[in-house]
Amino acid sequence: MSETTGRRERKKAQTRKALADAALRLFTERGFDNVGVRDVAEAADVAVTTLFKHFPSKEALIFDEDEDKEAALVAAVHDRAPGRSVLHALRDHLAQTRMAAGQDTPEFTTFIALVDSTPALQEYMHRMWLRHEKALVTALTEATGAPEGDIRTAALARFVMESPSLVRGHADPQKALREVFDLLEHGWGNASS
Repeated sequence: MSETTGRRERKKAQTRKALADAALRLFTERGFDNVGVRDVAEAADVAVTTLFKHFPSKEALIFDEDEDKEAALVAAVHDRAPGRSVLHALRDHLAQTRMAAGQDTPEFTTFIALVDSTPALQEYMHRMWLRHEKALVTALTEATGAPEGDIRTAALARFVMESPSLVRGHADPQKALREVFDLLEHGWGNASS
């Protein structure tokens, strides 16, 4: 049974990747608004109904790792080593994932250009980011015992979520990320004297 389940999961992952790759290629070549979900399904050699089993919307095709990224962000807080601060765990998580994800590659540059030039993708990304931020607030509240609705927890989650875009394009993004997290850990008063 587990061999069949494993094969089925691999097939689902392959189909999902084929759809996401086809969507990115077509959207980049023709523009997001000039490509329909039928075009993407045909390019991936699947039915439109199969596309919608994997992705709830046309915009979601571009953000195919959305759920995995959110789960990993929450896991960075919940699964950190005993005695390790949430800030250090989140800093290291971002350094190992978002920063190491190849933000200086041509593929990433193409992806960002597509999102930046497409209002529907910008709006989808904003909603996705807010959902990730909310999940991070929940994880931080649970991990730290902060009261529900604590503004400091919400602010920390917001700053953590924005840190990758702050350091994008920096000459040394890893160093810049450490500086951002040092500021979060020690406060502006200690850094501005």
